[in-house]
Amino acid sequence: MSVMLQEARSLWRARALVVVLTRREAAARYAGTAFGVVWAYAQPALTLAAYYLVFDVVFAMRMGAGAPTHAVGTYLIAGLLPWMAFADALSRGMTSLLEAGPMLQKNALPPMLFPVRAVLASALVYAPLLALLLLAYAPLHRFAPAVLAFVPLVALQCLLCALWGAALAILAAALRDTVQVVGFALSLGVFLSPVLFPAQLFPAGWAWVLWLNPMTAWVTGYQAILLQGLWPAAAAWAGMALWLLLGTLLCAVLLKRSRDQLIDWL
Repeated sequence: MSVMLQEARSLWRARALVVVLTRREAAARYAGTAFGVVWAYAQPALTLAAYYLVFDVVFAMRMGAGAPTHAVGTYLIAGLLPWMAFADALSRGMTSLLEAGPMLQKNALPPMLFPVRAVLASALVYAPLLALLLLAYAPLHRFAPAVLAFVPLVALQCLLCALWGAALAILAAALRDTVQVVGFALSLGVFLSPVLFPAQLFPAGWAWVLWLNPMTAWVTGYQAILLQGLWPAAAAWAGMALWLLLGTLLCAVLLKRSRDQLIDWL
């Protein structure tokens, strides 16, 4: 764990650089387009609007008894936006070291700087959207006190993406196939989580499979807050803690073992 503490101290000393690089990362992605960073917000917002229009307005689809809400589109959006935020941040973090290879070869910068920059750049887009989602859903339960849990939930998700994004970035530097494997896992993972259906509909004997997806803990927490105005269950907090601990340990091991080889891999 001393490796992680060293990296944390290095990032804190370079916090001004982190801010500058994050801003550049967010701006560079849509440089040269007429609407600039507006596209970053428009794409996920329009995707969610399409789900609501199709499922709740056009087809007026309803969920069965026992579901946290009856409107299908309303249910999907509550879990889909956090999943989109997770997938975007993790993908950016995973490829951050590969993209920063030339810079790392010329400058002695902490490796964690680039996954953190990528995750923060993603958060600049999705954190405001998540805040708007909270404002849209809060009237359903009259702004229940549980909405206060939304902030630590988003912060812990950013930490999750930073830790696992850094670990995957090192693995991707060592083996480029990591990018393809993780990309496939993200496309499949949305089906192995409560994003598209309540966990109660999953076969009871296979319910444990859902918890192999790190976002299951977060999605159930978001759904409890947004749809029911309830505090996330203890199982959700425990799942979050476990995935954060695993990410910390894996990241520490990979940082320590790759310290002398990372630049050569890049």
